[in-house]
Amino acid sequence: MKAAVIVFPGSNCDRDCKVAIERSTGATVDMIWHGETSLPAGLDLIVLPGGFSFGDYLRCGAMAARSPVMVEVKAAAERGVATVGICNGFQILCEAGLLPGALLRNTHLKYVCKAVDLEIVNARTRFSAGYGERRQVTMTIGNGEGNFFADPETLSRIEGEGQVVFRYLDNPNGSTAAIAGIINAKGNILGLMPHPDRAFEAELGSADGAILFQSALASA
Repeated sequence: MKAAVIVFPGSNCDRDCKVAIERSTGATVDMIWHGETSLPAGLDLIVLPGGFSFGDYLRCGAMAARSPVMVEVKAAAERGVATVGICNGFQILCEAGLLPGALLRNTHLKYVCKAVDLEIVNARTRFSAGYGERRQVTMTIGNGEGNFFADPETLSRIEGEGQVVFRYLDNPNGSTAAIAGIINAKGNILGLMPHPDRAFEAELGSADGAILFQSALASA
């Protein structure tokens, strides 16, 4: 199995993702600089990591969404390659138009970093199927702009079509309908604010994140 982690200026969870994927799945992981204009052949998974790409100038993820490599990320996603955006990566996917909605400032206007419990809303996606009958997992968040927003029409559509994958049990940032993670209509792009890369071994407080990576690659 083969994965790629995209590295932007200001990414700070890129190596976390690399280690998490390698240890969780045994996959080979390439680190791809944002200025590249091609991706390795035969990828089974692409990950956009957390961090503060381009210092969060303009809007979180706005500049990164226009990096040269994103042309190839979009093309790969359109071919059906599993693509995951974590925290800042989720913001980038929304800014790139690959996922609906937007990430706004947390309602209390403070950065929040803690373990969170999540409900698995849709257990039939390629990213969540590995959890089997489980309907609750624990991961970690660390964000100041993790407040997911969608207009009523968009919200009705993604809820009705099963695109909400994870929901906060204790909404820490004011996200609309406590949404923590969504997929695209095709089902191969996942964006989530919680960090599976910070919850892939029991020593980290939870190993639930490992299952997400395993599930994504198992589907390939």
